[in-house]
Amino acid sequence: QLKFVESGGGLVQPGRSLRLTCATPDGFTLNYSIGWFRQAPGKGREWVACIQYHSDNVIDMEDSAKGRFTISRDREKNAVYLDIDGLKPEDTGLYYCAARLAMCSTDEDQYTYWGQGTQVTVSS
Repeated sequence: QLKFVESGGGLVQPGRSLRLTCATPDGFTLNYSIGWFRQAPGKGREWVACIQYHSDNVIDMEDSAKGRFTISRDREKNAVYLDIDGLKPEDTGLYYCAARLAMCSTDEDQYTYWGQGTQVTVSS
């Protein structure tokens, strides 16, 4: 069973940037699409972005994330990144990465493997 580990979260001031990393110590298989989800305090988990298994140039992104969020993959490092620029307090939440053996989906129930999450807190 694949294990995923998220890192890169922390307490940051509004306007700053962060890079979140999703890594698999045991190595990815190239057939997995990787999605990022966010769970804000007191809310359910929501989809943010996904990178397709078959092409690192094919991504999906939630509308509100476009322009400030970037998802990318480094296959040599077995890692997927979520870069967030111009952080806002509403970006605060627990960020998860998840994998599915198919095309990207916005439905969290379609993902098979999950990490434990990394906390991002945006506050001055």
